[in-house]
Amino acid sequence: MSATPQLPPKADIQFDIGEADDALRYTTELAAIHGDIFRFHSPSQRADLWLINHPDDVKRVLVSNHKNYTKGLGLDRVRILLGHGIMTSEGELWKRQRYMMQPSFHRRVITEFSKLIDECNDRFIARWEAQSARGELVNITDEMSELTLEIVLLSIFGSDLERLEKDFGSNPFDIVTKETARDLKFAYKFRQLAKLVGALAKRRQVEKTEHFDFLQMLIDARDKETGAPMSERELVDEAMTLIVAGHETTASALNWTWYLLSQNREAERLLHAEIDAAEEKAAPSLADMESLSYTKNVVDEALRLYPPGWMLSRRTIAPDVLSGFEVPAGTDVLVSPYLLHRHPRYWKEPAAFRPERFDAAHESERPRFAYMPFAAGPRHCIGETLALYEMYMHLYKVARRYRLTYVPDRPLELEAHINLRTRYPLLMKLERRS
Repeated sequence: MSATPQLPPKADIQFDIGEADDALRYTTELAAIHGDIFRFHSPSQRADLWLINHPDDVKRVLVSNHKNYTKGLGLDRVRILLGHGIMTSEGELWKRQRYMMQPSFHRRVITEFSKLIDECNDRFIARWEAQSARGELVNITDEMSELTLEIVLLSIFGSDLERLEKDFGSNPFDIVTKETARDLKFAYKFRQLAKLVGALAKRRQVEKTEHFDFLQMLIDARDKETGAPMSERELVDEAMTLIVAGHETTASALNWTWYLLSQNREAERLLHAEIDAAEEKAAPSLADMESLSYTKNVVDEALRLYPPGWMLSRRTIAPDVLSGFEVPAGTDVLVSPYLLHRHPRYWKEPAAFRPERFDAAHESERPRFAYMPFAAGPRHCIGETLALYEMYMHLYKVARRYRLTYVPDRPLELEAHINLRTRYPLLMKLERRS
C-alpha cells in the first residue's frame, strides 16, 4: 500500500470565499500563521480549498502546468452572468475565442480609442467643476464607476450606444453602476440586455455600415482554421463579458488610486511634477502615457496594494504537486494577488504606498510572479493594456489641474467579494491647483 500523501496545514476556521464578509481578513491571518500553502474548509462547497502564496507555485498553476487546471470555484455563478465568454469558457472554445479577439486588443488598436477616452474624461471633469463650484463633494467611487462604464460602452458600441439609449428610453446598461450587488437577481436583469446586443449585431450585419468599435471587431473576427465568424451567442457573450470585465476592475483601481494619492502627498507632488513637465496634448497616445514613468509607478503601486481581482480560482484536472504536497484531482486551488502583493518576503514595507518600488532598478528585487494584478499565463486579462491606458490618461488629465482630497464621512472598509472595493463610496473635495 502506498503512503497517504502529506497534506499542507489545515485552518480551524471554515468560510466561503467571495461570500463571507471576513474572507479577506481570514485569508490574511491564515497566511501569516500557516505560510505559503494551507487548506481551509468551504461549507458551501463541502470541500477543502487550498490557498497558495508562493511565486513558484503560482507560476506552476497559471503558466507552466496550466493545462492541468480549469477555472474553479464560482464559475457557475459567473456563467449565469456572462455566458460562455473568454472569462468563463474552457478548452477549444476558449482558445478559438481568445485567438479571434486578440487582434482587437493590439496596442495599435487601443491607441485609436484615445479621442474617446479623452472626451469622456473632459465631460466628467466639467461635471466635477460644476459640483465644486456649488460647494459639493465629488463621490469619486460612483464617478469612477460611471466614467469607466461610459468609456467601455462607447468602445464596444460606438455611435450605436445613442441608438440603444433611444430605443430603450435610457442607457440600458446603467444597471451595472446603479445596482452594486452581483447576485442572481442582478445576473438575470443583466442577461436580459443580451437580447439588445444580439439585435444590434444583426442590424449591423444587414445594414453593412462602417464602425470602429469592439462590437464590429467581434462581428468581423474569423476563426483561423475555418474562416467562420462567431455565432450570435458567442458574439453576445463576449460583448457582455467586455462590459463587466472592462468596467468594474478599472473603476475600482482608479478609486483606490485617488484614495492612496490623497493619503500620500509626497507621491502626489511627484506625480504632479511629472505631469506638469510633460507636454499637454489632446487625446495623448498610449506611447505618450507610457512615457510617464512615475505615473505608471503610481498605478502599479495602487494595483499592488488593492488588486481588484483579489482572488483567482483554478481546479486540478489530474493530481499535481505544489510546495512538495500532492494536490488531489478536482481540488480548488486559490491564488490571491492581494496576499502575494503584500508578501513580506518579496516586498519591503508591504503595507506602505511606495510607487518608486516599481522603478526599473528595483525589478530584480522580487520574483516575476510576486506581482500579477491582471493574472498571468495564457489566461491573463486580455484588456490589460486598455485598462492601463484609461488609468494613465485619467490621471494625466485630472492631476494636471486638480488635487483630490479625501473627506471621510465614515471609516474606510474593504469589501472583498468578486472585486476588491471600498464598502462605502469615497467622497473627495476637488481643488484647483495653483
